[in-house]
Amino acid sequence: MSDLPLVFVYADESCLGNQFKNRARPGGAAGLVEFWHPDKGWIRRDFWVSEPDTTNNRMAIRSALVPLAALKGPSRVVFTTDSRYLVDAMSEWVHGWAARGWQRKTGPVENLELWKALLPVASRHQLQWRWVKGHAGHPQNEYANFRAIMAATKQLDSGGLIPSTFDEWIAQEQEKERYLDYFPMPPERFVFKAARALPRG
Repeated sequence: MSDLPLVFVYADESCLGNQFKNRARPGGAAGLVEFWHPDKGWIRRDFWVSEPDTTNNRMAIRSALVPLAALKGPSRVVFTTDSRYLVDAMSEWVHGWAARGWQRKTGPVENLELWKALLPVASRHQLQWRWVKGHAGHPQNEYANFRAIMAATKQLDSGGLIPSTFDEWIAQEQEKERYLDYFPMPPERFVFKAARALPRG
């Protein structure tokens, strides 16, 4: 299966107004999809979605659902996010949930409809889940965060994968002397380690 395309996804989510009660909490999810073309170099696409009243956890799931559904064929996907909820769930928790009939010890699984929508989409691919600390200077994660906040604030939807503005964004950031150690190299030495196969939805 090593002949499958190698795709990198960097995703983040935002939920505005979490500190308030009895009012809507608009949210957004967004990210950057990258793959290496031997002649053209890095090909990049953006995506973003929003909900008028939501939670960080819901948007974290959608941050995976949108790009994995948009990929045209089975791929090896390295999915990077600062959401421990998403990484831990897809790496570990879903197996226990499925084995127990989608029940937790404390009751029903939250966001069940989204998890059940994500599983068949994710199962098309070989996945490697990677967690990064948020707001810690990871350029693709920071770009995903920038787009997620934009989507949440303006309630926008990209309608799928669209040409990315990451190159322009990183150039502007480097002019401000940020991310100066960012050099996009081809993934020649990247070692892909697929996660455990997902349960059926």
